[in-house]
Amino acid sequence: MPDSKNPPPSSGRSHGQPVLIIGAGRGGTAMLEMFLDDEHVDVVGIADAHAAAPGLALARRHGIAAFTDVAAALQTARSYAGCIVYNLTHDDSVAELVQSALGCSGTSGSEAKLIWQMVTDLKRVKTELQASQRQFKAIFDSAMDGIVIFNAAAQIRGINPAAQQIFGYAESEVIGMSMGLLIPRFGDAPGGRAQRQVAGTGLDEDGTKVREFRALRRSGEEFDSELSISQMIVAGQDLYIGIVRDITDRKRVHERIEQLAHHDFLTKLPNRVLLKDRLERAIAMADRNKGRVAVLFLDLDGFKAVNDERGHDAGDAVLCEFARRVAGAIRHSDTVARVGGDEFTVILNEIGAHDDVSAVAGKILAAISRPFEVDGHECRIGASIGIALFPDHARAHDALLRAADASMYAAKQAGKNTYRFYDAVGPDLPLAI
Repeated sequence: MPDSKNPPPSSGRSHGQPVLIIGAGRGGTAMLEMFLDDEHVDVVGIADAHAAAPGLALARRHGIAAFTDVAAALQTARSYAGCIVYNLTHDDSVAELVQSALGCSGTSGSEAKLIWQMVTDLKRVKTELQASQRQFKAIFDSAMDGIVIFNAAAQIRGINPAAQQIFGYAESEVIGMSMGLLIPRFGDAPGGRAQRQVAGTGLDEDGTKVREFRALRRSGEEFDSELSISQMIVAGQDLYIGIVRDITDRKRVHERIEQLAHHDFLTKLPNRVLLKDRLERAIAMADRNKGRVAVLFLDLDGFKAVNDERGHDAGDAVLCEFARRVAGAIRHSDTVARVGGDEFTVILNEIGAHDDVSAVAGKILAAISRPFEVDGHECRIGASIGIALFPDHARAHDALLRAADASMYAAKQAGKNTYRFYDAVGPDLPLAI
């Protein structure tokens, strides 16, 4: 008879192949655990002479009849047509009972041992797989980088908590949606494989691709992101793991470093390094187009008195305002740079005759002729401007700068707050033409 703590033999489980397990030790328990997850098997009972056998307790928890009397268990099995009996006891007398009750010996002896080994191996594999899945989920959930899993059609299949935080979406809101929801670039190539949507050329040879994209948060805010993609095949299906990083702060730091490396800290104008690069580019373009470039070298007149009388803070304020006025007197396509304490250089691209350059020099002098106000006090400064032209006066950028510098000294000697062209000075400076 079933244990009094058990439900009746028929516990509502009526689907699948009926199975009776005799022996509720390690092997029987492992077999029961395997069959519990198999919809094709209906365990109608498990029997063991030892009431404390672990398989009996497991059966009770799942509403399966647990027997301490093998004969009673076999009587129950007779009510299920075609019931298969697994005898895991290695007891010949049990096999005889099975033969007597059901007219067959059931599965026992070496067959039962083989089945027990198979079940044990399957349980081990299942346990390892579950452990691996738990480990993957733990990594997936705790990763600091955002992880998005999507298929070849760029449909999202999974998103970890970090990615949810980055984009502002809950997982339920994005499953099945296009990656274009998060990274609009993915929506530019509908119908293509995911890697073509990423970069248009397929994955790199190592199976990964790292690109920077403009990404989109749920709030509508765009931000800079870095996406590295690797491919995997699961059950014959191409899947892609995208690791997403919000690189907004990194880009800001990079831009700040670039700013400091190529711009004057005080006026924010280009420094000597950027001036050289822009001048070389301007000369190369003018050379191709048979055009001209003008370089104006400006040195402030009367600035030392401002520093001496009002202090360096006042001097810095004057320099910043001077830079703003000069920049306002030239075109956006031109360049003004600070190359020294009170020295500035202007590059005029695609200029015509001397008169065009003279007009710009005149605008600069007019712009700085107005008083500079510092702490409620007015200061007046001027500028001596030297001008050199490519290709008229020099062809190399350094020679062009030296020619403009020499012309600036000529402007100072002419009374300051004026300008002079290099050809008016005379070629008394050796230039690398």
